[in-house]
Amino acid sequence: MGRTILSVIVGYLAMFAVVFLSLSLAYLSMGQERAFQPGSYDVSAVWLAVMFAVSAIAALAGGFVGASIAASPKAPLALAVVVLVLGIPSAIPALMPSPTPAPRQGNIGNLEAMNNARQPAWVALLLPVIGAGGALAGATLKGQTSHTASGSSPS
Repeated sequence: MGRTILSVIVGYLAMFAVVFLSLSLAYLSMGQERAFQPGSYDVSAVWLAVMFAVSAIAALAGGFVGASIAASPKAPLALAVVVLVLGIPSAIPALMPSPTPAPRQGNIGNLEAMNNARQPAWVALLLPVIGAGGALAGATLKGQTSHTASGSSPS
């Protein structure tokens, strides 16, 4: 049980680290003009594509790392559930009407971009699903899922 909990925590932290570092680097390399639509904090189609790719890679990495630690083949499923349980509520602000931020002007830093970025509501709802599915797929890459026939981790 302890290794299962540890695998979920470490897998989730791995996902967070990959997303945070990768999107920070992507923003710095793309610049605000390619990450946002002109004069606004609405993210661009290019940014959405990068965000989906990074999210999928992070989920695969998190599932792989979690499965590497887990003693139980059910741990990847637990990670997927945690990703959904934490991800769906974090999507709620994107579903609520919010005041439009002032037009984007001048150079903005990474933190200001993260705090003011606006994404479509469907994106906020889809990301936890990508995360959960990717975590399960990452565990499959490691060769450990809840569908293992023997009911124990592979040797």
